[in-house]
Amino acid sequence: MKTTLRIALATALFTGALSAVAPVTAASTAAEPPRYVALGDSYAAAPLVPPPDPADPMCLRSLAGYPHVAAEALGAHLTDVTCSAATTDHLSTSQYPGTAPQYDALTPDADIVSITIGGNDADVFGEALACVNILPPPYGTSCAEENTAGGTDRIRARIDAWAPDFGDALDEITRRAPNAEVFVVGYGNYLRPDGCHPTQPFWKQDANYIQGVVDHLGAVLRRTAEEHGAAFVDTYTLGIGHDICAAPADRYIEGLVPTRPAAPLHPNAEGARAIGDALATAVRGTDTALSKAS
Repeated sequence: MKTTLRIALATALFTGALSAVAPVTAASTAAEPPRYVALGDSYAAAPLVPPPDPADPMCLRSLAGYPHVAAEALGAHLTDVTCSAATTDHLSTSQYPGTAPQYDALTPDADIVSITIGGNDADVFGEALACVNILPPPYGTSCAEENTAGGTDRIRARIDAWAPDFGDALDEITRRAPNAEVFVVGYGNYLRPDGCHPTQPFWKQDANYIQGVVDHLGAVLRRTAEEHGAAFVDTYTLGIGHDICAAPADRYIEGLVPTRPAAPLHPNAEGARAIGDALATAVRGTDTALSKAS
């Protein structure tokens, strides 16, 4: 863990402990909380999860997305510039009129940076919608067969072609926020093996294909993070039993027809909380003493 983050987190923990046992006096020196910048797309922004962030309505960003959960757990000051539908290009360019490039939020004062990106670059979720089959086989077409015709998986090929761009993005984050620890938060567990047609209208082979593509994106994110000095936060494991096939009350990710406030195929409030807690644990886990102290 970089020294600035270690000091910031230790100070936040120590200050919290003091506040529990002693009143704060006028002479007390205010502790600087860790500075946390959240970058990324709708997986981080949690569109339609209340309450909405009024700062940038076009981004459909929630004040209950995983960055806010992690910031609260860490006692961090959060700058959240995540934006629904963002691609890697929107890190360096404006996504909407009046929306600054996400990189603009990064400064040398940042202690923590998180990012979830890539799903829109490869159009993973647009492709998932093309896999919907209301009727059982053979009344339809298999997206798994279509996307792998000729022996090449065209969606995985797009993900692989995008990987160097993500590596460049991580290098740019480090250049702009050289004192920060960077955490790449992966996409989660959407569909259990063989799916659950017709509850969620994906044929068995297509459910396996969709999750396989998401897993491949996660593997690329993990590998690229490791190659560029960032930490990877797995969200697949925590989602086992909480995918879109789970009972509505148990889902972390909503299905095609959401049963709780959230966009289809996106984390709901419970999912965002689980992911945020996992991120906070990962931040603390970069230093054993802090992990034990927390």
